[in-house]
Amino acid sequence: MPTTARILALLGWIGICFLVAAMASQFMLGEWYAGLRKPVWTPPNWLFGPVWTLLYLMMGIAAWLVWRQGGFSGARLALGLFLFQLVLNGLWSWLFFGLQRPGLASIEISVLWVTILASLIAFWRIIPLDGIFLIPYAVWVGFAAFLNITLFRMNR
Repeated sequence: MPTTARILALLGWIGICFLVAAMASQFMLGEWYAGLRKPVWTPPNWLFGPVWTLLYLMMGIAAWLVWRQGGFSGARLALGLFLFQLVLNGLWSWLFFGLQRPGLASIEISVLWVTILASLIAFWRIIPLDGIFLIPYAVWVGFAAFLNITLFRMNR
């Protein structure tokens, strides 16, 4: 594949990830979130933007590397899981911030985390070191799930 096509494909995968980010950003922190009781270990609001930007970038690179290895036909399961977890990623923001349903979001983020782990394993099987790109994402979402559940319990 020519270099230009590879770069466009890379930008495409990164773009898909940032499209989800843009859709999820429609449900911002607001008065409702500001009014929640939070544990002392809640990250400051300013941290979420930079962390998610880096994570979405790494996710796009990981998906591109897997796609580059065998295309959709050679990585159907891995890329299918990846795209499914992206949908779940965007859905969480709608449930938590949009509908203000932290209990329902707690269930959804648990499914998201399992799907991320499945994606990581599937990526790892195609390109052993590629799974490394998804490890920070899995860790962050695991932390976010714990925070989500804690917020739900503290604000019933």
